[in-house]
Amino acid sequence: QVQLVESGGGLVQAGGSLRLSCVASRNIFSIATMGWYRQAPGKQRDLVAEITSSGTTNYADSVKGRFTISRDNAKNTVYLQMNSLKPEDTAVYYCAARLSFRATRDWGQGTQVTVSS
Repeated sequence: QVQLVESGGGLVQAGGSLRLSCVASRNIFSIATMGWYRQAPGKQRDLVAEITSSGTTNYADSVKGRFTISRDNAKNTVYLQMNSLKPEDTAVYYCAARLSFRATRDWGQGTQVTVSS
């Protein structure tokens, strides 16, 4: 199991940028996948972006070209750079990690992102 702490959320105008950070309680070098999910009020939690231990990335279609996920193994941190933000990006953003591809995900507490029009 790994503990995850997110930060970097806030209020931003449409077209602006934010960078979310997720710090893990252990070395992330061998963690199979780390990712960001989001959940808007009344909606399910959906994948935003994911990165594997080998650096392979996967993005939701709605954020491709605007968001970038990256990992810094030396800092045990995963980032989500969000550019050209839209009001529909408003949600609570959660960091998640799977120690192996067959493991269940561990979750952070979430950070609120609000994009005003």
